[in-house]
Amino acid sequence: MELRDVINPRWLDAEHLNNNYISASPFPHVVMEDFINETLLEKVADEFPDLAKAKDEVHKFDNPREIKLASKGMQALTPSAAYLTSYLQSDLFLKWLNTLTGIKEPLISDPYLAGGGYHEIKRNGLLKVHADFNKHHLLDLDRRLNLLLYLNKDWDDEWDGTLQLFDSSMSVPIQKIYPRFNTAVIFTTTSFTYHGHPDPLKCPSNRSRRSLAYYYFSTGRPNNEVSSDNHSTLFKEREGETFKTRRIGVKDVIREITPPILIRVVRRIL
Repeated sequence: MELRDVINPRWLDAEHLNNNYISASPFPHVVMEDFINETLLEKVADEFPDLAKAKDEVHKFDNPREIKLASKGMQALTPSAAYLTSYLQSDLFLKWLNTLTGIKEPLISDPYLAGGGYHEIKRNGLLKVHADFNKHHLLDLDRRLNLLLYLNKDWDDEWDGTLQLFDSSMSVPIQKIYPRFNTAVIFTTTSFTYHGHPDPLKCPSNRSRRSLAYYYFSTGRPNNEVSSDNHSTLFKEREGETFKTRRIGVKDVIREITPPILIRVVRRIL
């Protein structure tokens, strides 16, 4: 098993990428085109299910802050996606990420794919700007990195769908990244790394914005990276926006990843 089996060799020199990563604005990140072996990623894209038709293995968000679909755990992944996931959660890739980012603490992948896996946004969908939850709710690990891998062939930029990165002023996006096929974005997650897909998607009704998401964790982190020891998702209004900011709490996370029979038990406790 080697990373070159799935990662484009042009991106394997993580040490060479480190300086660009840590100096990127508005916070450390890197955008890599043609990141995955094209034949493999085409299989992943072709097998991508319609998440709107799924039931228990998908969570459907529909509120002013997020209109999107997201899978739960590994059971929703097709064989090709599961194969790719095994590499992107392996020790080989974790060591590559440590070198790329300069994070000192050993990185840990998430076997639960809590909040990760398939993501899909359909026409008029969105995800408002936010900073991510900073603790794994089951493992009590510190969330350090996001990897977003886009699966959209023949993407028309007029549909927008950009991932937007903001600084604390929230006035204009510092970076806008189109969700084109085989584009990967890796970025540091802190209480202040504001990002999202905040504008309604303008694609045709027969298309959607599809991606795979992976989150990486550690035991311990620098204190200056978080505003509190344990916070949920922090939505933040852009300049001129007036939607009601809401934190995603424990009940929301439990609903996303917990089997229905256990949800009923947890509701009684809460």
